Amino acid sequence: MILRSLLTSTGLRWQTLFGKMTSSSVQRQFPPHWKTPVASSWLSAFQFYSSSRPPLQIQGLDHLVLTVRSIEETTGFYSKVLGMEVVTFKGNRKALSFGNQKFNLHEAGKEFEPKALLPTPGSIDLCLVTETPIAEVIDHLKACDVAVEEGPVLRTGAVGPISSVYFRDPDGNLVEVSNYHSEPTAGGA
Repeated sequence: MILRSLLTSTGLRWQTLFGKMTSSSVQRQFPPHWKTPVASSWLSAFQFYSSSRPPLQIQGLDHLVLTVRSIEETTGFYSKVLGMEVVTFKGNRKALSFGNQKFNLHEAGKEFEPKALLPTPGSIDLCLVTETPIAEVIDHLKACDVAVEEGPVLRTGAVGPISSVYFRDPDGNLVEVSNYHSEPTAGGA
């Protein structure tokens, strides 16, 4: 009711928003004083979001950036404990590669631009998936002198139920390593 009153007071018809709508019919319904730069950008946004275009579809994760206190300590930990490959690329930058993804590493205080607004070591919580049974993961963590914070525990992953173990990296980031209980299914559980 409030929306209808607002639309009526501005000269916009209710059917413009909730009836048959085209870009030109929306344009005609806006009063002339709405053709200011702000109103025009609002109108453009309205037309964009009311169109029948499909929304943006993300396919996956390529990389994320870990801000760390020590590149050397971080690469040593992730390569030894999690089997990630240390990669050097443009400008002697370092990354940790695994599967079809990687973690780019920025040393705190020496970050590359552009960067996160508040790049902080130890501020991430991430979940990695492995086919190695969780009991073997726990044995491996113990052999590497990595303290298990929690696990094994049951959780819900992006595409189904998982068993997880939690521990911390040298910067205090919370790392979760998980197994799917069966073949992952679209939509999760």
